[in-house]
Amino acid sequence: MAKQLASRVMTLSPSTTLAITAKAKEMKESGIDVIGLGAGEPDYNTPEPILEAAWRSMKEGKTKYTPSGGLPALKDAVIGKLEKDQGLTYTRTEVMIGIGAKHVLYTLFQTILDPADEVIIPAPYWVSYPEQVKLAGGVPVIVQATAEAEFKVTAGQIEKAITSKTKALILNSPGNPTGMVYTEEELKAIAEVCETHDIWIISDEIYEKLVYGTAKHVSIATLSEDAKTRTFIINGVSKSHSMTGWRIGFIAGNEQVVKAMTNLASHSTSNPVTTSQYAAIEAYNGSQDAVEMMRKDFGSRLERIYPQIQAIPGFHTVKPQGAFYLLPDVSEAVKHTGYENVDAFAKALLEEANVAVIPGSGFGSEETIRLSYATSIDLLEEAVRRIDKFVKEKWND
Repeated sequence: MAKQLASRVMTLSPSTTLAITAKAKEMKESGIDVIGLGAGEPDYNTPEPILEAAWRSMKEGKTKYTPSGGLPALKDAVIGKLEKDQGLTYTRTEVMIGIGAKHVLYTLFQTILDPADEVIIPAPYWVSYPEQVKLAGGVPVIVQATAEAEFKVTAGQIEKAITSKTKALILNSPGNPTGMVYTEEELKAIAEVCETHDIWIISDEIYEKLVYGTAKHVSIATLSEDAKTRTFIINGVSKSHSMTGWRIGFIAGNEQVVKAMTNLASHSTSNPVTTSQYAAIEAYNGSQDAVEMMRKDFGSRLERIYPQIQAIPGFHTVKPQGAFYLLPDVSEAVKHTGYENVDAFAKALLEEANVAVIPGSGFGSEETIRLSYATSIDLLEEAVRRIDKFVKEKWND
């Protein structure tokens, strides 16, 4: 019997971030002093009250199946969070809990896309957006944002990309890998275009709590009743509460779609991890002091490390306003160090300078690398020293 992979997975690209992180970990385990700037997760442990809530739930025997769409108490915690933070009102039937925001997005695409449906994705983008759209039979339509525009697409660019097959637009603010934040005025213009052409808005707000300086996170769903009606808010506890491994995310939006997603989840995952759900209830209902502490610390690291990155020869970086990433354009450094492309440059940084960064090709940004500053300032500054030394030693005019 012939054994052949299904066509749906034949065109998939592996996650660049996970691949680099795995390679760096392998090198560290072999005794090499690697500094990893690739992982997209906070370097803090999950706050103690959340750990205690998880332990308490297990001791109380709360270790059984839950409803496929999540515990009612967690849905209520999400509803309360959206009311408090955004002033938005949802019901339990408009909320689904999933196994991380990534799987929530996957389930949403599987639910709303038919073959050949188009989804507009601003670039630079998170690596999984195009792959998830393709897995659902959809067609990613990439709209390129430039550094001059602070890596944000305009309403005009979006409108030009809309066709009769366009089903949805993905927005990610604050963004990964750019760290940029859309203003209320920019979002209003985008919402008007989506209303005119009647397309869904998928608003990935996973970095919502990580904004710095004068930047302010605005959910596009808050801008009008129509915007709320056509928007799916995607969020979770991974970045805000340093709970990446707990795998809890949520969607809030159209009741019919959320119901269909829940039905799909019932046949694919049964339910989100029970213990993680009780931990997430505490995350949303408990004190947010740890969330603010982490935000301030990330902001402090950004202020320290940004000018040092800018000082590396051939590195040009738009200062981010949120998340915990820097996305320098390194094309000049690549040219003067003699590498064929950014991927080769990043590979050499890992193998020769022992610093793991993510090449921008995985994010639809061929001339950049992504550096995460979700690690200690001492390691960050040592990593910058290594990169600077690497570039200067290989620089060739």
